[in-house]
Amino acid sequence: MRQILLDTETTGFDPKTGDKIIEIGAVELIKRKLTHNNYHQYIQPEREVPIDAIEVHGITDEFLVGKPIFAEVVDEFMEFVSGAELIIHNAPFDVGFINHELSQLPTNKWGKIEDHCTIIDSLKMARKAYPGQRNSLDALCKRFLIDNSNRTLHGALLDSEILADVYLAMTGGQTDLVLADEEGSSSDASRVNLNTQRAPLKVLKASADELVAHNGKLQQISEKCGESITW
Repeated sequence: MRQILLDTETTGFDPKTGDKIIEIGAVELIKRKLTHNNYHQYIQPEREVPIDAIEVHGITDEFLVGKPIFAEVVDEFMEFVSGAELIIHNAPFDVGFINHELSQLPTNKWGKIEDHCTIIDSLKMARKAYPGQRNSLDALCKRFLIDNSNRTLHGALLDSEILADVYLAMTGGQTDLVLADEEGSSSDASRVNLNTQRAPLKVLKASADELVAHNGKLQQISEKCGESITW
């Protein structure tokens, strides 16, 4: 499974009114492990960056002088993401911008990004898992005790790296208790030994009243988020 955590920075909120992508960052996971095979590119939008956008990401017109336009980097970018599962926080925003940029190419041989990738919206996942709570990237970092102290400004690559940590935490962390060496065997240092002499854990079952209260709470959450919750 090849997964890519992706983020963009833009000049504003709506590509249909002329806003453009100015930064793309993408972090690769294979079998839920970071490969450090990342993609990062600043892009010349061929328009001014508004001051309110600069206050969010710190990317100025002066910094973007001499950076390539989207048409010059599109092939490298699309080849990097093709065939992967793309995980994006608030995916409609980034996918909308990427597809608009693709549609503006003189010759668009790529079509839409979803023609080449599976799109997963991690914000939608978080809202389903934690209905009624704040599910921004900063809020999820706080929930999972992920250090995001370097995130004084938004940045596509930094946010993709943080999203990788959040996604792994949100979907269960690491997959293996035993790490394999290069030949595929387990080294002594990586083995996890369980104490088979310890007393069995005591199982406490919920009472009938507790089960009724639990099901009632799930019903309230289901009604609030509009989806059936079956924890």
